[in-house]
Amino acid sequence: MRGGVGAPDPFPPARLRRLCPAMAHGHGHGGGGCRCGAEREEPPERRGLAWGLYLRIDRERLQCLNERREGSGALVFRAWEDRGDRSQFVESDDDEELLFNIPFTGNVKLKGIIVMGEDDDTHPSEMRLIARFSNVYHLSIHISKNFGAETTKIFYIGLRGEWTEAHRHEVTICNYEASANPADHKIDQITPETHFIS
Repeated sequence: MRGGVGAPDPFPPARLRRLCPAMAHGHGHGGGGCRCGAEREEPPERRGLAWGLYLRIDRERLQCLNERREGSGALVFRAWEDRGDRSQFVESDDDEELLFNIPFTGNVKLKGIIVMGEDDDTHPSEMRLIARFSNVYHLSIHISKNFGAETTKIFYIGLRGEWTEAHRHEVTICNYEASANPADHKIDQITPETHFIS
């Protein structure tokens, strides 16, 4: 199930496991689970903190393009504990596409994303992430398809990762002379002298 009304939590603790990075290299998890240590579950009291990057979004510059109701795109980025609230959502306007431009207040190392939608054809089926630089300070999420409906509906987008303060350097304006202006360099009169060497 994709999270319909009255449905069980679509992300129960058993499914909130970290992916084992070694699996991409042929590492198996047979008979007894992962032995690499990466498949540990967050304890319930810390799970909400792990999905707390919504607190680091620059809300004044956050954009959602093709939203039916102005400002509704910002409502889907909220606390983990409020992910089941179906009264706040974003729905696409003209077609099934939505584009979120998410600026952060610092650098982010994104480790996970959850998108929750309705349990029908309006649920997103395809998503692209576009990030700027290795330490992400701006993320774009493009929802390009759903399961066949004319519009897409999203209730919650959770972002998991690490945040660090941005160290942005100010631009220094410098003027360099391509050629010297004699008026800028006052010196005493130079008397030309000629010496002959024989």
